[in-house]
Amino acid sequence: MSSTMRAFVLTGPRECSVREVPAPRAAVGEVVVDVERAGVCGTDVEFFTGEMAYLHQGHSAYPMRLGHEWAGTVSAVGAGVDPAWLGRRVMGDTMLGDRTCRRCRKGHQHTCENRQEVGIRGGRPGALAEQLAVPAWSLHALPAEVDAVLGALVEPGGNALRAARATGAGPGDRALVLGPGTIGLLTAMFLRAAGAEVHLMGVGDGSFARSLGFEHVWTRETLPDLPFDAVVDATGAAEAPALAVDLVEPAGRVVGIGLAGRPSLLDTRALVLKDVTAVGVLSASPGLADTIAAYGSGAVDPRPLVAATVGLDEVGAVLAGQYRAGPGPKIHIDPRKP
Repeated sequence: MSSTMRAFVLTGPRECSVREVPAPRAAVGEVVVDVERAGVCGTDVEFFTGEMAYLHQGHSAYPMRLGHEWAGTVSAVGAGVDPAWLGRRVMGDTMLGDRTCRRCRKGHQHTCENRQEVGIRGGRPGALAEQLAVPAWSLHALPAEVDAVLGALVEPGGNALRAARATGAGPGDRALVLGPGTIGLLTAMFLRAAGAEVHLMGVGDGSFARSLGFEHVWTRETLPDLPFDAVVDATGAAEAPALAVDLVEPAGRVVGIGLAGRPSLLDTRALVLKDVTAVGVLSASPGLADTIAAYGSGAVDPRPLVAATVGLDEVGAVLAGQYRAGPGPKIHIDPRKP
């Protein structure tokens, strides 16, 4: 086993390189994973530009190694870890709670005040590297039907599954998703699988969403005057939460999963007088197992979202928005590519 590996290292805003770094070793209770695919996310872009709030709150600091959407094969296990994990294809939870605080003990480890987040928070190196070390308890085994591409889409899919479920929408319901990016489209896929009539609203001509089989794709100007039982805000627009409350039916549900770069404002009188239920979704953690099952059964197939798969040397260009790919919103990284 080599003592070093290649990894993408971010040293400051728009300052990055691929370096030879020490290869991880499996500490007590941890495993080492050979990374096969890692997704690039909007959070990674915010770290690249220096806009990510964690940098200013003291939760994260340069230099750092990004990458929290990943899949790979366990190549080493530490003391106290079941050796049966060796050779298994896995993905892992991003949110690593301390497992001792009240929130963790109540099953909400993804909200732990002391949590690490893989490739994001607390100095835990991420998956834009040839190898990754994570706690064995954070792993989810992948069945044969869920390949590396799907495995690296489980983390964003878990967020979307939770957002779709939070709407409560099913057969006979009409749901509107604001923002047809990766999370918005995944949410739409889970809503469709649940039997809801799905509408999407964004900018552009909506041709990619239509290619995925969604017939009702609109802009703000063309959105029809229809009753929406649920509205999901999957945008990064500060004005979107108020718009969602405005568009949803009385006694409907609004779900927020997008994060704006500045505070969002909405009139709580509208929330109260319309008897609207508002739900926020932070993490994929509670939805990972069911997302794997949905991918494995074919109920949801997000593969068309991946526009391209490139190597570590292209990550900087991807984060800078300089890489040109197909119509899908997601870029995957294969650290094994030269």
